[in-house]
Amino acid sequence: MGMREDGAYQGPLDLVCHSMGTGVARYLVEVLDREGKTGPVRQLIGIGPPNNGSALAELFSDPDHGPEIIRALEGIFVPKGFVPEDDVIVQAFRPGSRTMRRLHDAGTRDDITYRVLVAANHSQNPAFFPWFSGKTWERGDDGRWQTTYAGDGIVAHSDSQLPGINLDIIIAESGNGHRPDQYCHIHLPRGDGVVQKILEYLLS
Repeated sequence: MGMREDGAYQGPLDLVCHSMGTGVARYLVEVLDREGKTGPVRQLIGIGPPNNGSALAELFSDPDHGPEIIRALEGIFVPKGFVPEDDVIVQAFRPGSRTMRRLHDAGTRDDITYRVLVAANHSQNPAFFPWFSGKTWERGDDGRWQTTYAGDGIVAHSDSQLPGINLDIIIAESGNGHRPDQYCHIHLPRGDGVVQKILEYLLS
C-alpha cells in the first residue's frame, strides 16, 4: 500500500504471506473486499498457511494434549505463560471459529492466482522439528489427533490445502550445509528453496 501512496502505483499486487498472515490476507481479499475488489491482487502466496484453520490452535485448548504441547513450545513458538483462551488470533484460527467459517463460505477468488508453499520431512529426521520428533500434529479423517511427516512441525498439509490449488512441497534436506530444521515452520520463509520458489512466482 505504501507503493500506491508514495509512487502512485496502481497495478496489481503480489501478496507474500507466512503462516496466519495468509489467513489475514485472505480474509481481506475474500471476505471484506470480495465484491468491491478495490485492491487488485495478482497472486496470493502462502508459506505454511493454515488455510483450513490450525490444528495446533485447536490442540492448545484440548484438555488432554494442550498442556503438554504448550509446555513443549513455550519460549519457542508461544510466549512463556501462554494462555490460548486469551489469544484472539489463536481463537480465530481454530478450525470451527466464525472467522474460518466465513473464509470457507466465501471461497477463493477466480481473479487471483493462489500459491501454497509447504514443507515436508520426508527423511523423517527428528531434528527437523525436535519438539515433536520431526512430526506435525493434525486431525485425522476419523476425527482423532495424529502426527504426520507431511508438515512443517506447526502446520500440516491438511491444514494448508485449498480446493483446486496444488501444494508446492519443499522437501527438507540435510547435509551439504543444510541444517535439518531449515524448512520447519519457524525458519520456512528463509529457506533457500523457499526463497527461490517465491522468486519464480513473482517473476512468472
